[in-house]
Amino acid sequence: MGTLYLVATPIGNLEDITARAVRVLGQVRLVAAEDTRRTKPLLAHLGLSTETTSYFEHNKLAKLDHILSALELGDVALVSDAGTPAISDPGYELVRAALAAGHAVTPIPGASALLAALAASGLPTDAFVYLGFLPRKSAERRSLLVEMARERRTLVAYEAPHRLLEALDDLQAVLGDRPAAVARELTKLHEEIYRGPISAARAHFAQGEVLGEITLVIGGAAAAPPAAWSEAQVRAEVAALTAGGLRLKDAARQVAERAGWAQREVYRLAAQDPAADSAA
Repeated sequence: MGTLYLVATPIGNLEDITARAVRVLGQVRLVAAEDTRRTKPLLAHLGLSTETTSYFEHNKLAKLDHILSALELGDVALVSDAGTPAISDPGYELVRAALAAGHAVTPIPGASALLAALAASGLPTDAFVYLGFLPRKSAERRSLLVEMARERRTLVAYEAPHRLLEALDDLQAVLGDRPAAVARELTKLHEEIYRGPISAARAHFAQGEVLGEITLVIGGAAAAPPAAWSEAQVRAEVAALTAGGLRLKDAARQVAERAGWAQREVYRLAAQDPAADSAA
């Protein structure tokens, strides 16, 4: 029983392939590639001559039996055009089929555009939501963004260069002018990461033709402000503070900061309470 290896390949710079990936690509009996025209030159660059077969979006189901048969005879590697296979690329169905047939599935980690862009964005990385490729049509794109409008985690998505300006328009219209990073041509000679508000990014990329693969990183929704306190809550808290010896003016200031009220309104409300006269 062979093992299916999910081998990450460079997203641009050919130096970004691991020694383990090179070893595995040289040892497997077959490399299933999203585009053999891109994978064969990579293998040649690495000094490898492993047999390849195509495995892409429009033949992925028809090729399952062929690849599973190869797995019965030995190990197989799955690679995409660039980056980590099965992430917004064909592979999910093959992984499921291999597991169902009893084969081991082993990731060989490496380059990933979404993680590279996220790490370099300057936006929170402790939690994020990956949206894959944004929908091509504006109406569908906006519908997805409406669903994400209250999401507080950082958003990450892929976009085609010729749709970037339209996507930024929709992002600003639905989400507001949030902080963002637009990563283009990551790890390549003309790598660019523009960081700033969505509107500024839109203006920047409108200056000329946009080329290269795009990864968008968008700040999450701001935390909703706490609900303002009721009059009863404000009166009670001011009374408790003044009873503890705080002057009414100072108590009003503290309560206003916590209650979402203007300080003068807290003072006015508290001053109407006869018990507040001695604390004024």
